[in-house]
Amino acid sequence: MKYEMLAISALLLSTGVAFADETQYPLTIDNCGRSLTFNAAPERAVSIGQASTEMLYELGLAERVAGTAVWFTDVSPKYKAVNDKVERLADNTPSFESVLAKKPQLVTSQYEWYIGPEGSVGTHEQFEGFGIQSYTMPSDCIGKDNSTGGDGTRLESFSMDSIYQGITQFSTIFNVQSAGQAAMTSLQDRYNKAIEQAKALDAKDLSAVVWFSSPDQDSDAYVAGQKGVPGFMLKELGIRNVIETDEEWPIVGWETITKANPDIIVLARMDRRRRTMDDYKMKLEFLKNDPVASKLDAVVNDRIIIVDAHAIQPSIRIASGLETIVNAVQEFDIKK
Repeated sequence: MKYEMLAISALLLSTGVAFADETQYPLTIDNCGRSLTFNAAPERAVSIGQASTEMLYELGLAERVAGTAVWFTDVSPKYKAVNDKVERLADNTPSFESVLAKKPQLVTSQYEWYIGPEGSVGTHEQFEGFGIQSYTMPSDCIGKDNSTGGDGTRLESFSMDSIYQGITQFSTIFNVQSAGQAAMTSLQDRYNKAIEQAKALDAKDLSAVVWFSSPDQDSDAYVAGQKGVPGFMLKELGIRNVIETDEEWPIVGWETITKANPDIIVLARMDRRRRTMDDYKMKLEFLKNDPVASKLDAVVNDRIIIVDAHAIQPSIRIASGLETIVNAVQEFDIKK
């Protein structure tokens, strides 16, 4: 019997998702416009992207993860013990050969730029040639056009449905429905509590900018636009994003940010060092010493929030990011 993901997707649109008791194989799902069929639960997987890695760990599947790659931050402490037993193929992009060497039956990818039509690791067809299924996290294709290259273009605002779909599909593929239900319930509970906490603050017209990174101190900033994950998070918390473009991570000059003068600045903290300003300490140094940025109200009044970079990515850590922001705002006690 085949499960069609239209039916499964319908389940996750309601609170308190009901999972099937047992997966019936062969299982066919739709993944980012591609049809994938599994004759049995994969025994070996390679995860390219921290979001898919930690989701697999949350579902109790660490023993089936043969290798990982692409890490923005250190693994969540709750998964450290299991992650220590899994080989890290690369901090960033792994080679096609290193993935093949782990002999996976399934390769998961957080972004299509790793595995896709022009994947930096490989294409779907290349993996299929070795009998390997390749799965893209739904958050990178639902309401999104990746044909534009780079981060792609969000045609619709991010929503949690894509995260819930990833949990549902993984738990069905691996036949771990009870773990999927537990993960879904925990994430929804934490998400809802953070939103209720934000409503209780009753903050009026609070504004923010989310700074992810910059090539160096002399460059403009990669900040969160309206339609990506951080933009979604700010909206859910009732905080106005001063960056009005729909782009996911637009490049914006500090003169523009200073003119908007946000009440709060959110900085991404990451272990990745592809760019100078990946280091949040470098971001803080810039804000305090730059003749323009240092005049921002958020800097003058020390209303700067440091958030785990992975918690403002499409991942199960979104609830943690919401909690970090709302707890900090509560401490600021901003009066308007």
